[in-house]
Amino acid sequence: MLQPKRTKFRKQQKGRMKGNSGRGNRLAYGMFGIKSLDSKFVTSRQIEAARIAATRYMKREGQLWIKIFPDKPITKKPLEVRMGKGKGSVEYYVAVVKPGRLLFEVGGVSLEIAKEALRLAAQKLPVRTKFIIARDFEA
Repeated sequence: MLQPKRTKFRKQQKGRMKGNSGRGNRLAYGMFGIKSLDSKFVTSRQIEAARIAATRYMKREGQLWIKIFPDKPITKKPLEVRMGKGKGSVEYYVAVVKPGRLLFEVGGVSLEIAKEALRLAAQKLPVRTKFIIARDFEA
């Protein structure tokens, strides 16, 4: 029986986003955070827009932690190019977000400021989110 020819480069697949997040689903640094309720790709531009919106509202007081990193390259071929001729060039990078994944954490600010800052950040993201508070938080 013929064996398939082994090549140096393996074809990269997009993958499936099923199930809940196995890691990054608990508060680690701050008292408040936003948690994802959907599965989506979040681009580096969306993460940056959310970060700017949150830090602008907090007026540089407190601290903001970004808990996701865009490490998956998304490639695209130019318009009107025929099939074949290899994989397209990298267009942008995304972070794979599953349900339960913490996206941002905030600490060092009051509950009202954190809630509004994370609400503004969540508006910039393509996933539905939920505001969460640490168990040991005293109002």
